[in-house]
Amino acid sequence: MSIRIGIMGYGNLGRGVECAIKHNPDMELKAVFTRRDPGALSVLTEGVKVYSAEDAPSMKDEIDVLILCGGSATDLPEQTPRMAEYFNVVDSFDTHAKIPEHFEAVDRTASDHGYVAVISVGWDPGMFSLNRLYANAILPGGKDYTFWGKGVSQGHSDAVRRIPGVKDARQYTIPVESALEAVRSGSQPELSTRQKHTRECFVVAEEGADKEAIKEAIVTMPNYFADYDTAVHFISEEELLRDHAGIPHGGFVIRTGNTGMKDEHSHVIEYSLKLDSNPEFTSSVLAAYARAAYRLSREGAKGCKTVFDIAPAYLSPEDGAFLRKHML
Repeated sequence: MSIRIGIMGYGNLGRGVECAIKHNPDMELKAVFTRRDPGALSVLTEGVKVYSAEDAPSMKDEIDVLILCGGSATDLPEQTPRMAEYFNVVDSFDTHAKIPEHFEAVDRTASDHGYVAVISVGWDPGMFSLNRLYANAILPGGKDYTFWGKGVSQGHSDAVRRIPGVKDARQYTIPVESALEAVRSGSQPELSTRQKHTRECFVVAEEGADKEAIKEAIVTMPNYFADYDTAVHFISEEELLRDHAGIPHGGFVIRTGNTGMKDEHSHVIEYSLKLDSNPEFTSSVLAAYARAAYRLSREGAKGCKTVFDIAPAYLSPEDGAFLRKHML
């Protein structure tokens, strides 16, 4: 039986999930929910209906897992706990500093209503988180470093677009090359947040908007820009579409450490991603964890989970015998 997937939100991430489902034969797209006019929205999958977001609870018996594709700034903190009352859910909440409180809010609802919720799924948080954990376990005496980019951050771009007066925006995260080289050398440098990355914003302002106020709101925004050197460029909508239409991203998780009785041997663990489409890759991770949520639910699990709580075998469509023969 196919896993019946619902998509809440049909922006870049929602469309990416729709594409990911196409690549997973054990899944089918059952419904798309939107806050826009459902009649004005056309999806890529033939025969799939679009419904108002408010209609989602009425379809709780027709969907096995609801994948939430809203933004972390304002959508997911409200949507995920609410939808966990009716569905097994998966989200990509990526405001690292607020993950503990988001977990608590989602866990209360999911546990009370008997559903599985998997939060903060993607590549960071998500795949990068797993690699940080693995590397820490293997090299307990060492240091972690995470570098993002160069690429477009969906969450940060969304946060900029929420500022009054902003019509559209793209935000690039850029590693500081000298810092990256120092880490790879194994020298274990002490680096501040500001020393590791810069941020660059390309903003289309509404006509008559106060650009200085927009810039100030960006560079002082806590959890997003306040701790970084941030450049803000105001450009036309035509320039944004011409020069910044793609959504690439990537980055590196690096841990350096030593082994031996006298710490005489040094080691560098590095995991990297180079993504042509940030939302499509994130969506592919969401789809894999939707499979895990479905399986855990069928086993009787409930409550909120993160990528740390889910065994790798739950992500694969293959059974244990196949995995042991071909991947172990």
